[in-house]
Amino acid sequence: MSDRHDVVPILARVFRDHGFDGSSLAVISRQTGMGKGSLYHYFPRGKQEMAEAVLDDVEHWFQHHVFDPLRHGTDAASTTHEMFEQTARYFRSNRLVCVFGAFTLGLERSAFSGRVAAHFAHWIEALTPVLRRLGHGEAAAELAEEIVAGIQGALVLSRASDDETRFDRLLSRLEASAVRLPAGVPG
Repeated sequence: MSDRHDVVPILARVFRDHGFDGSSLAVISRQTGMGKGSLYHYFPRGKQEMAEAVLDDVEHWFQHHVFDPLRHGTDAASTTHEMFEQTARYFRSNRLVCVFGAFTLGLERSAFSGRVAAHFAHWIEALTPVLRRLGHGEAAAELAEEIVAGIQGALVLSRASDDETRFDRLLSRLEASAVRLPAGVPG
């Protein structure tokens, strides 16, 4: 590995596959092909710093591919569609695992809960104005929360049933709920 940035995608895969608690330094060393000394060279604070680097990387990806386009998109329907496309692409490439969600399940929950909560809050905050522009009015914030929660639920159900098509079906229904005008609102 030429630098720390080369290691982060491998670390992300290790944390997605084994969780934070299950990702011992031995497992991380084996998966990265790096000795513990090299790992500590790049990440002096150890596994905690490795996890933070992974979360930084995921946050950067979502900021660039999801949050910024939601905040700056001009056409609400196409912006919403692109959010679902990018989200599906990201999670399919990561075997339908959300590292943010994974970091809230084990003993590490207290170490990462603030970052995880902030990530999902940013997503909801970025999506809410788009849903308002789509005609959801005051219900936009609640719908944004339901959509983000629904995406997380779709990940869990799809992995539990080992059915990637379920993820696609659920995302399609969530997208339809975003672009469908609420009852009583003229189209």
